[in-house]
Amino acid sequence: MDYITKPQPMTTENQRKLIFSLQTAYPALQVRTAGRSLCGRPIYALEIGRSADPLLIAAGVHGQEWLTCLLALRFAEALLQAQAENRLLWLAEGRSVTRSVILVPCVNPDGVEIALRGPTAAGDYATLVASLLADSDDDWNANARGVDINHNFDADWEKLRQLEIASGITGPAPRRYGGEAPESEPETQALTALCRARLPRMAIALHSQGREIYWRYGETLPPDSRALAELFSTASGYRLIDNAGLASYGGFKDWFIAAFNKPGFTVEIGEGKNPLPLTDFPQIWADTLPLLTLAALL
Repeated sequence: MDYITKPQPMTTENQRKLIFSLQTAYPALQVRTAGRSLCGRPIYALEIGRSADPLLIAAGVHGQEWLTCLLALRFAEALLQAQAENRLLWLAEGRSVTRSVILVPCVNPDGVEIALRGPTAAGDYATLVASLLADSDDDWNANARGVDINHNFDADWEKLRQLEIASGITGPAPRRYGGEAPESEPETQALTALCRARLPRMAIALHSQGREIYWRYGETLPPDSRALAELFSTASGYRLIDNAGLASYGGFKDWFIAAFNKPGFTVEIGEGKNPLPLTDFPQIWADTLPLLTLAALL
C-alpha cells in the first residue's frame, strides 16, 4: 500500500480496502466496529497492542477533512510495520510502543462520502442534504442530518448553541450546527462510548487545516497537558492555539478533557483550503509522524 506516492481519496470503500488489507498483512491488528453512522456505514476502530491505557486517535470528523483519514491509516501501517520488523519508527523503535493505540480513521463516514460524492451519498437524507447545500455557500462537513459532529459533544454544549444562534445557525446546515442535544448523533455516541469503555490516557483529534494544535479546554488543564503540547509543537512545527468563538465548546477534545481530566489535543494538519489536495500529503506525513510517534510512546 503506497500512501505517499499514490494517495487515494478516502471513500468508504477505499478505507475498507485499506483497513482489511492491513489486517491481512498484520494479523495482530484488531479491527472492530465502534458503531454505525446515520446511514448505517461502519465506524471502524483499529487497535494495535494490548494495554489498559491506550492512546486514542480520531480522524474524519468533518466531511471535507478526509485527508485526516488517510493520515490515521498511514500511521497505523507505519506502526504495524515497525513493530513487525523491529525497526525504527521516526526516532523510536516500534517494539518500544507497548501501550495500545486505538485509531478511529473516520468518525463521520457519511459526511466524508457526501463531501466526495455529493448528496446522493446521503441515502434517505439526500433531499435534505441537497436542499441545505443549495441554500448555503459552505461545503459539507456535517453528518447526513446536517449536524456538525464536532459541535455535538457534551462540553458546554448549551453555550455553544447560543453562539450558533447568534451567528445565524438555527438548524441543520453543512457545518457548525450542534444538533438538538449533545450526543444526539450516532457518530458522536460511537466515539464517546468507545472512550468510556477503554478510558484512553490521551486523545488526539485530527482535523484540517492550519498547522495548529489546540490543547486546552477553558480553565481545565489536565496534568502534563502543557508539557505535551509544547513537545508536540516542537516535533511538528505546528503552533499552539487557544480555543476562541465557535471553537470554544462542544468539540471532542473539549469533551474528553472535561470527562476524564486527561490530555486531549486537536491537531489541524496542513495549511490551505479544505479539502486539502492529495499532493499535500507527503509534507503532512513528514510533519506529523514525529508528533504521533511521541504520543504513542508517552
